Amino acid sequence: MVDRANRPSALNAPSAAAPGAQVDITGSGASSKVIATLPSGESVEVLLFGATVISWKSGGGENLWLSEKAALDGSKAVRGGVPVVFPVFGPPPKEGHATSKLPQHGFARTSRWEFLGKSTSEDALDTSSVKLDFGLSSSSLSEDARSQWPLDFGLIYSVTLSKDSLQTVINVRNEGETSFEFQFLLHTYLRIKDITKVEITGLLGVDYIDKVLNATTHKQSEPSIKISGEVDRVYGPIPQDTTTVVEDGKPRFDVVRDNLQDTTIWNPWTEKAKAMGDFAPDSGFKEMVCVEVGAVNGWQKLDKGEVFEGGQTMKSLL
Repeated sequence: MVDRANRPSALNAPSAAAPGAQVDITGSGASSKVIATLPSGESVEVLLFGATVISWKSGGGENLWLSEKAALDGSKAVRGGVPVVFPVFGPPPKEGHATSKLPQHGFARTSRWEFLGKSTSEDALDTSSVKLDFGLSSSSLSEDARSQWPLDFGLIYSVTLSKDSLQTVINVRNEGETSFEFQFLLHTYLRIKDITKVEITGLLGVDYIDKVLNATTHKQSEPSIKISGEVDRVYGPIPQDTTTVVEDGKPRFDVVRDNLQDTTIWNPWTEKAKAMGDFAPDSGFKEMVCVEVGAVNGWQKLDKGEVFEGGQTMKSLL
């Protein structure tokens, strides 16, 4: 269990002064999820397996893409939504690093997290947001994950739902005697209507590693990124905080980084979509784009007792 000062309250009845957010836990075992709904109708669903956000609705519509074949029973990482990548991004270093024995993208997205409770504004009349906290620590890992990364840590993952935005923030604490290095990324799948009408702005002049072109380094020379084939790029460091997804000439999402300098842009396109057994429908790549904020260029180091915090605020601009 993760210990936390000012731990949020457990589920309780909303204040009589005003209707508050409704928070429920549904399902059992690996399929358990937390659902929060604001009085104004916005909602978020978080699967305890991986603390994966699998739905974020606002303005009557869904903002996240989730594969029709996504495993929601704890059998594998979820394809879609917002998986949490920690403590390594992509395939780990082959040898000589603490993460070398871990699977791709680490263990956070395939571990069961603890729901620590909800918190709301101290103002009883303010019903415009609700924060859900989730915890994962070294003592709650599976035996396999613990043997692969035998370091003492605590994670707090906070998901805050507001009327027009969703904030997701990670707090990483070194709770052991030994320093450790890690990477972190939020693998966000944004739902769009037509990938051919999408542009991504806010990355002009930024260097990126193009994994489609043998991990070579390039500089973003155009003011926007247009996607007409497979894209897998890691941008960073990014000086400005906001990346915007524009669809059909109109801003659709702002993705605002907080203490994170990197962003991955990903779309599998036709062949890779067909090759992934849990990606459905095959044409689903036309309705999604991944804008993934993180700290993945190099490593973040934490000494004993040190804390790292970073995350994002996604704004729906409809």
